[in-house]
Amino acid sequence: MEQKRIALLIDCDNVSHNAIAGVLEELAKYGMVNVRHAHGDWKSEHLNGWVEKLHPSAIRPMQQFAYTKGKNATDSAMIIDAMDLLYSKNVDAFALMTSDSDFTPLVLRLQESGFPVYGFGEKKTPQPFVDACSSFIYVENLIPVDEKTTDDPQPQKKTRIELRCDTSLVRLLRTAAERTTGDDGWSHLSEVGKYIHNNSSFSVVNYGYQKLGDLIRASGLFQISMRYDGTAMFIRDQRKQIPTSQPSETETA
Repeated sequence: MEQKRIALLIDCDNVSHNAIAGVLEELAKYGMVNVRHAHGDWKSEHLNGWVEKLHPSAIRPMQQFAYTKGKNATDSAMIIDAMDLLYSKNVDAFALMTSDSDFTPLVLRLQESGFPVYGFGEKKTPQPFVDACSSFIYVENLIPVDEKTTDDPQPQKKTRIELRCDTSLVRLLRTAAERTTGDDGWSHLSEVGKYIHNNSSFSVVNYGYQKLGDLIRASGLFQISMRYDGTAMFIRDQRKQIPTSQPSETETA
């Protein structure tokens, strides 16, 4: 299967430099990041932290002078850059690293052209931008421990109670399981994951987990059946009763 070519565009004015390694690692799951552009006014001391990350991460700095006080010229430059790349036909997907909701229309435009958009921003990122992305991860969850500052929140796995109290999450998981149910009443986890990916900006990383299966187990919302010598997970809504003839490998989370 051919790797996706991903263009990573960074709004250095609105996102922490400490998460770039985690962002690149996350994007490697989707394909190859062949374009890495960091936008900002590189004369500004505000970007000193980013300057140190450019060379080690093979990121190309894109200079944008602040012509007028109070106006963010970086936004316009990033949008133009994205549209140039869109028509170049040299990329298959986009990743936007920003906490600015002004990029929401850009996300929608890119997706209308058939390009998935992976979003990365801080917890302050407005919800419209988060929801618009194909998937979205809060960068605080990607900052290595040795680079965290006292101001950076420490990501922790959400507890069962916290997961169940997140009504949007519960609705999404149950809907995904219901829409992918097989003839036997069980849903293959990979199909559940595909449904979630195609219909939301959900990412398990935002809940402190690395795998969807781990979050499913922690939630306790589903009955779990490990099949094919334990290599495949199938799930079923806990509210539905398991037939007494269910194989022994079934477990209740």
